[in-house]
Amino acid sequence: MRMNKTGSFLAPLAARAAALAMLTSAAFASEPDMVQPELLPQGFVLVVDDLSRQATPDQPIYFASSINGWNPADPDFILSPRSDTRWQIVIDRIPPNTTIAYKMTMGGWDREELDEDGGVIDNRSLPRVDRSKLRPGERPVIEITVPQFRVPAPLADVVRASGPYRRLEVTGDVRRLPVRGGGGAAEALSRDLLVWLPPGYDEPDNADRDYPVLYMMDGQNIFEQMPGLPGEWHADETAQELVEAGEIRPLIIVGIPHAGEHRLTEYLPFGSIQGHGASGPEFVSWMRHEVMPRVERAFRVRTGPEHTGIGGSSLGGAISLYAATQHPDVFGRVIVESLPLLADDGVAARSYLDAIDVWPDRVFVGMGGREVSNSDRDAERNAAYQAWAEELDQRMADAGLGEDRRRLLIRPDAHHHEPAWAERFPEALRFLFPAGN
Repeated sequence: MRMNKTGSFLAPLAARAAALAMLTSAAFASEPDMVQPELLPQGFVLVVDDLSRQATPDQPIYFASSINGWNPADPDFILSPRSDTRWQIVIDRIPPNTTIAYKMTMGGWDREELDEDGGVIDNRSLPRVDRSKLRPGERPVIEITVPQFRVPAPLADVVRASGPYRRLEVTGDVRRLPVRGGGGAAEALSRDLLVWLPPGYDEPDNADRDYPVLYMMDGQNIFEQMPGLPGEWHADETAQELVEAGEIRPLIIVGIPHAGEHRLTEYLPFGSIQGHGASGPEFVSWMRHEVMPRVERAFRVRTGPEHTGIGGSSLGGAISLYAATQHPDVFGRVIVESLPLLADDGVAARSYLDAIDVWPDRVFVGMGGREVSNSDRDAERNAAYQAWAEELDQRMADAGLGEDRRRLLIRPDAHHHEPAWAERFPEALRFLFPAGN
């Protein structure tokens, strides 16, 4: 899985996304000379031993990470073969104060690295190094082993499973709605919105009924599990169950697929990453002036902020929070899952939050206690994620949002991936679209 698509508003999921973004730290170690290698100005060298010997000069190994938008085939992050049969890359173009989550691939998430048993591994993080043992300007060398890479399915199977006209494996009624455009470099992109309709939508008795709507980022992962990901949001099953149980209002859910290689910049509200500027404001404008009118023409949507929600995870959560705080008169409900920190110690994010005049009517914030990993080595970074969610909740409280308008849900054992977001999704729906409201 790619997680996991890290993001940024706040930074990078995904996604997969995802994903863990660029989490900052002045120093994670208690020992004064121990430091994350990516925080060193000279960078570091990563050496990979491919135990399977699957990689070749024609099919090399790639470094996919939170600093390149989890691109599994980034030409700027190709490893070079060495004479000792191992592979190497020098990583020295790192945004300031940024730590890295990463995986190795052979050019796609259908060729990601696996463990000895063929299972998907957690995102990797780099071990700390003793900088007192380095000469001035010397790059530390980090060595890892990769047991094997995923063997992709035959092309015919891939087309059958993911082609544009395949049968959707969903609960209830999900329809495709083609749109064109997006933010920045995605302005010429064509993609299909995935629109889930509530039970009874087509019944004659409901012909004059309109419905609230929830727009979800990373729409590929909302109703189905995509290849290379650990799961899906199960938004269709969850909404169907809650509607039929009378726990939430019947609503329409619109999954907006991300823009692939342009996901990072399209979901980035401001600033830049790896020299790529933010096109999040353009994406939000496209949503308001192209996506929403298209949905409202095709389906019976109830308009107004009290009936309109937006949500996502990681970078998707970042752009959702941005859209809802920029346009609370449009988006009155928002889901913010696994919101990452910026690479500048959160200075830009906090400055943005300081300037918010009007918050949306209801905000659901979800976070896991193990967003980075299960490792004790990442305890401080895990704690930083949780503290960031708590700070966001406190900011809303200080702005006058009572518990009827804000909800914080932290699961101590939850990770930064779809199964965790799916587990919290029922609570988000109950809070944002309760029955009778």
